[in-house]
Amino acid sequence: MKFQSIRGFKDILPGEIEAVQRLERAARSVFESFGFSEIRIPMLEVTELFARGIGAATDIVEKEMYTFEDRDGKKITLRPEGTAPVVRAYIEHQLSQKAPVAKLYYLGPMFRHERPQAGRFRQFYQVGVEALGTDRPAMDVEVLAMLMAVLQRVGVTEVRLELNSLGDSACRPHYRKTLKAYFKTHLAELCEDCRRRYETNPMRILDCKKEGCRAVAAKAPSPLDHLCADCLAHFQQVKDGLNRLKIPFVVNERLVRGLDYYTRTAFEVTTTKLGAQNAVAAGGRYDGLVEELGGPPTPAIGFAMGVERIATLMERIATPTPDVFFALLGEEALRQLLPAIVRLRGLGVRIEMDYSGGGLKKQMGLSDKLGARYTLIVGENELKSGKAILRNMSDKSQAELPLSELDQSLPELFKKP
Repeated sequence: MKFQSIRGFKDILPGEIEAVQRLERAARSVFESFGFSEIRIPMLEVTELFARGIGAATDIVEKEMYTFEDRDGKKITLRPEGTAPVVRAYIEHQLSQKAPVAKLYYLGPMFRHERPQAGRFRQFYQVGVEALGTDRPAMDVEVLAMLMAVLQRVGVTEVRLELNSLGDSACRPHYRKTLKAYFKTHLAELCEDCRRRYETNPMRILDCKKEGCRAVAAKAPSPLDHLCADCLAHFQQVKDGLNRLKIPFVVNERLVRGLDYYTRTAFEVTTTKLGAQNAVAAGGRYDGLVEELGGPPTPAIGFAMGVERIATLMERIATPTPDVFFALLGEEALRQLLPAIVRLRGLGVRIEMDYSGGGLKKQMGLSDKLGARYTLIVGENELKSGKAILRNMSDKSQAELPLSELDQSLPELFKKP
């Protein structure tokens, strides 16, 4: 039987993983410079966490979650997103008692049973942040600045930041009624899903990607025209803050996001280079979610970045190649050089070798294939003389190198700038 990966579950191979690693390193560096700390959250949570947190009527909960019963009969779910688990951890471990604002970031896989296509997988990776404990617009600006800084750090600059405000519990109910009144006259033009959303959450009709629904939504009342004074002031301060930082953005009045917990600020970063799956990062404010999940009233904001999509936009990074290939001829050469190889690797020198015990021609061919910068040749004659032959693989020049000085000379030769 020939085994293959499950549809929608993708291996990330050498040649691809380097961009992912670079993105993760950049994210860690930027987040920590902003005072954020890493949190590791489980991949499995009780299903009710997502039903209550994301919204029972969302597509994620209704159609996309990997949910099953464990051996105790409890319904559990592979996490489809990171915010609800972080909020659960925030409440469970009473992080509000440790600092006025909890500034957290996470990295890892998420799972949704969607139709796989370019840029969309059933197991996908996200880098995300959550800031819990303040409703000040300055935190919205800081989070957005941090997001754009990560993208700039990895060279992804041809993107667009889209911004909207969804109001709060004071003004959204009135907007919801206005929106229902508008869509009531267009129900026949909406898809089946949006006719259901009309009853459960009419704002989500604005997020539908089907052409007929988009045409109807384009003429729908704008949430910005129904903001209360506090929400309007908050949104204006966010825009003013971005302008002061010279971070370009556009206001998208139809941007609502696909999760029910968002309030006030909502945003996406999009690109024209990925086709239909054009969002590379998204997030917003969720001031009621902590309380909804059993915690104290706690304003919060966060975002998640799509790792695979951003990696696709990054310049291809070469797979690391060996600094030096050890061409060891005979068992005695291997026995005597192996301790030095282990020590040198510990000093940061990337070393490869031939484990099959082939001859010099074969080993030189393997060194060339792996792209080694140098080849260190040690056989019976070199052991007797105490000097290895170091060959430069680019210009084929050679020099003798005392075996007793490998620990000093090779790290110096391959010293990283």
